[in-house]
Amino acid sequence: MTDDITIRPLALEDRAEWARMWTAYLAFYDTTLPQAVFDTAFARMLSRAPGEYQGLIAELDGRPVGLAHFLFHRILWSAEDTCYLMDLFAVPEARGRGVGRALIEAVNAAAKSADIPIVYWTTEENNQTARRLYDTLATRIPFVIYEKYD
Repeated sequence: MTDDITIRPLALEDRAEWARMWTAYLAFYDTTLPQAVFDTAFARMLSRAPGEYQGLIAELDGRPVGLAHFLFHRILWSAEDTCYLMDLFAVPEARGRGVGRALIEAVNAAAKSADIPIVYWTTEENNQTARRLYDTLATRIPFVIYEKYD
């Protein structure tokens, strides 16, 4: 079921609702971040600087119900850039109404308008709810992600 969803760029007046949603997104991954990171992330997305993260807000009935953060970046295996969809979130009461799909399609449209042919993202293997959606929109690739902390 897809309701009348509006997707638009993140704006300065979204700060409180964006912070509320990003906090909930981070909580899903058992993560908290200091206020300085919230300030920096929001400022980066509002800068609209080339090579910087961008943010989208999904609205239902004029109320923010979802967000997406994405980044266009270079890769060495192609002359074209690629697009990394870093964060995707819909508030619980809006889930199942097409918010996630609409946000992914909006990120894909932004990439396409910038002549970027690929959008990619990651999720936890056990995030079955999200993966059911992702399996309808994209191809799962066989890569494993590693992180190293010093």
